[in-house]
Formats: sequence, structure tokens, C-alpha cells
Amino acid sequence: MKKDEWAYVLDYLPKGKQEVPPHKRKPVAQVVGENFFTLLEVTPREGMALENGDKIYIGEDTREHIDHIDRRIKYEWLTPTAKSELPYVLRTAVEDHEQRFLEFYNTAGIISTRQHKLETLPKIGKKSREEILEEREIEKFESFQDMRQRVRGIDPVKAVSDKILEEMKGESKYLLFTPMLDKKDRRR
Repeated sequence: MKKDEWAYVLDYLPKGKQEVPPHKRKPVAQVVGENFFTLLEVTPREGMALENGDKIYIGEDTREHIDHIDRRIKYEWLTPTAKSELPYVLRTAVEDHEQRFLEFYNTAGIISTRQHKLETLPKIGKKSREEILEEREIEKFESFQDMRQRVRGIDPVKAVSDKILEEMKGESKYLLFTPMLDKKDRRR
């Protein structure tokens, strides 16, 4: 399974989660992976305070901010604060990896005889899809700004970040950017 090396903090609970008995509570943070958008709960290092939106290392090497990864979680298990932070963090992650998502727009193909990958993005229908395909045929998109200028009425960052959020919520038939949860990851 592919693993994220970096993550963004969605919510930091210095006194632990309310549903955990008081004698078992420990600091915990809910984070989202930078590349695969995996939702995780992590335990910060002793004395480490995290801020929402912080980008932290969660890879296999020495971790400065976290002690260990507790578990992979589903969208439904996020705190209200984490859910409200997620759209902003996803937008940041998409903007930070502009070339990766431009590559998607420049190369996306069909999923089935009736649907194109571009049409799975929110607010992109057949007309917008055709406009994107025509423009990328003339010349590949160089930046999100280039795309906004050449394809009117589409925010390429919002379209991708909204699609990622749909996938995380389980509201999308096609997973283009997020991994599918294994059965062992579905338990609470």
C-alpha cells in the first residue's frame, strides 16, 4: 500500500478525544496525507503542540512532530473541526502540487464508453469537458492560471479538491485521487 510521507494537521486535541475514558485519554491529531489524501490519527511527541494546517512529516524516518501513527480513519470519524478544515487543506495540497494535477487535466481519458474522467469532477459536464479537451489539444495547460484563462467558468483547483472530498466521503463511484479502504481499515 502506498503511504504518505507528509501530512497536514486537520485537528489537534491536546487532551484527547471526548469519547475516550478520562484515564485513557492522550493527545491526538487528525491529519490528511499530502499525496494520497489518507486520513489518519496520530500521536504527537511528548510536549509537542500542533496547529491546524501545519505540514508534518509522517514517513518512516525520524519524525520531529509525531511519535506514531495510531490508525487510518474514515471521513465520518473526523471531528467537526477537522471536517471544517479539510476543504481548505485539500485546496492547499492541490495548489502545492500544481504539476501533478495539471498532468491529470492534460492526460485524463475515458472511464467507460459513456463517461470521461473529467466529467467525474464536480461542476464539469460534457460542454466543459469538450472545452478542456479542445484547449489541451491546441497546447497543454502550463498552470492553473493558464487553465482559468483558456477555459472560462472553471476553477481547476476547486474542481479537484471537491472531487477528493467527495471520494473521502464515499460519495463518488470512481476513485481518481484517494485509496480505497481495506476491510481492516474500516473498523473503528
